[in-house]
Amino acid sequence: MSMDTYFQEVKKKLGFGIMRLPLYDGKANDKDFSEMVDVFLQNGFNYFDTAHVYQGGESERALQRCLTSRYPREAYVLTNKLTDTCFDSREEIRPLFQKQLEVCGVDYFDFYLMHAQNEDLFAKYKRCHAYETALELKDEGKIRHFGISFHDRPEILEQILREYPQIEVVQIQFNYVDYEDPAVEGRKCYEICRKFGKPVIVMEPVKGGSLADLPEEAEKLLDNLNGGSAASYAIRFAAGFDGVMMVLSGMSNIEQVRDNISFMKECKPLTEEEREVLVKICDIFHAMHLVPCTACRYCVDGCPKNILIPDLFACYNAKTIYHDWNQDYYYEEVHTVNKGKASECIRCGKCEKICPQHLNVRELLADVAEEFERKR
Repeated sequence: MSMDTYFQEVKKKLGFGIMRLPLYDGKANDKDFSEMVDVFLQNGFNYFDTAHVYQGGESERALQRCLTSRYPREAYVLTNKLTDTCFDSREEIRPLFQKQLEVCGVDYFDFYLMHAQNEDLFAKYKRCHAYETALELKDEGKIRHFGISFHDRPEILEQILREYPQIEVVQIQFNYVDYEDPAVEGRKCYEICRKFGKPVIVMEPVKGGSLADLPEEAEKLLDNLNGGSAASYAIRFAAGFDGVMMVLSGMSNIEQVRDNISFMKECKPLTEEEREVLVKICDIFHAMHLVPCTACRYCVDGCPKNILIPDLFACYNAKTIYHDWNQDYYYEEVHTVNKGKASECIRCGKCEKICPQHLNVRELLADVAEEFERKR
């Protein structure tokens, strides 16, 4: 089935991310989740997203109990992923994939993504021939469409898309705060997808819920608009970009489902006034940054420990202000891989001598190390 056909079958741009269901003794409440599924489908939405590792495997099991065993296969579009922690060789991929099909209760996945790709994971997936195995499964009809989810720098995304032009869709973190953030580079990753003509699936449009619970000053700006939840503006922001096929929302209760449906059933692009307000909200967040780094990157070239100082500061700011769990991932798996960690600073002071903002970089790196490297 062609991607054009899938654009037609994916009836609305709102997707149900099954990774934040409330669990009770490790199990989702089937009654509550079934109601969420029913309301979602009854209102014309049909896209569901999971992964084998979500909620310790309960995400897949809950989908089988509350979706796939209750509705015909053509009623929904289901995405699953191949996660690096679940395999260490090519031989392990097919049995894992078959298990995913069985646990989900389906014969095929509409979309199958190489999960959370970054520079190091891409090397592992290549070593294990994961992309080739997934493409074989596609040829066998067990995967309808093949893609990746991505967490790294735009140049790595470009490398992956050049090496594997068979990729049909890319899932990226994309929201109005991360749009220009140097730790995530949402805009640049989106532009790479557009450059290669790949449809985009958006994850974290509400930044893990932090853009649904804004600072009081930001809430007041939204109150002056024409109504709508804080989450509605974040999701509509992402949905309004050309080439965005789907915007995922990790909904946890029926209230969130109904709210998202209320503005995504007939999704309207942001008005100029609304866009201006979101810019002001970004300014509010930026004004709260504890580290006023402008990411000029002068400090990086001279660092003897090869510490990506601006990127670590960006992670620290995002973690401190937004309480964004993804920043732990970016710190450990993107910005310090084969680079120095904040704790490895030797306090030579070269960075402070060249910093145009005259930041006390050495002390700030100690704060970053305390936040991201302390034992939990």
